[in-house]
Amino acid sequence: MQPLSHLESFVKSAESGSFSAAARLMGLSPAAVSKNVARLEASLSVRLFQRSTRRLSLTEGGQRLLAQISEPLGTLADAVAHAAEADAQPAGTLKVSMGLAFGRAYLVPLLDEFLRRYPAIQPDWRFENRQVDLIGEGFDAGIGGGLNLNPDMVARTLGQIHLVVVGAPALLRGRKLPRHPSELSRWDGIARRTIRTGRVQVTTLRNKAGDAAAAELRPRIVFDDPEAMCQAAMMGLGLAVLPMPFAQPWLARGDLVRVLPGWWADAGPTSLYYPSKKLLPARTRVFVDFIVEQFAQRGFAQRVRGD
Repeated sequence: MQPLSHLESFVKSAESGSFSAAARLMGLSPAAVSKNVARLEASLSVRLFQRSTRRLSLTEGGQRLLAQISEPLGTLADAVAHAAEADAQPAGTLKVSMGLAFGRAYLVPLLDEFLRRYPAIQPDWRFENRQVDLIGEGFDAGIGGGLNLNPDMVARTLGQIHLVVVGAPALLRGRKLPRHPSELSRWDGIARRTIRTGRVQVTTLRNKAGDAAAAELRPRIVFDDPEAMCQAAMMGLGLAVLPMPFAQPWLARGDLVRVLPGWWADAGPTSLYYPSKKLLPARTRVFVDFIVEQFAQRGFAQRVRGD
């Protein structure tokens, strides 16, 4: 019977692609992980990895072993953690990925109540605008839109996000406002460059009657961050097409005004993602329940719609 530490070191290294990444996930040194894998290879008389200076790659024997033990090892680890937590309050490090501006605006304000309820949990939250591999990078959960959903993950929708056209009151004052998206071409715009493709985004707006038209503003500024677009729009530097989660607080305060009310674009859902394990760690389970509860109580789904 192989020690669990050797098997876990092998699986984490295979999933993450390096001993260093596996070491970070396990709280060990890269040397310790490498040694565990070497001992496993020696005891099995099988080479599991082809090693290079850049990345590990599985041998044929390594691929077979990973396919056979990955799921059972995860189930065993979950069962041990669940048994240890059965009579204790949720505890441990809670590693969550979320977008920079979205996390600051919607998640950080919930921290006080969450820590009051679960004082033994230590949030370790990563604020970053990138696609993450929740399972491969060892996250307990992630919050955002457009994550790649694989069979090992669950998505709980928090709200369907709409994009709307906004501008500063000072910019709009005394001017004839557009009545149709086609009239936006006469206005300076704060355009958005998408991080994934690097292209300037052109949004197609729709209304309840089913009409559709492109929102082709005259690009005056190009940003890749919706929070920066909000700030520039409030300065009166141009109109902007913004996701409602970023625009809504400023619309409520009157710092931004809706242009073309009744027209919007669907940007897809913002969801809470987590591994689809039968036995979720208690810290993940209570976090999921807490976020779903809090977002529902605050009417998030209604606030981020623009129809």
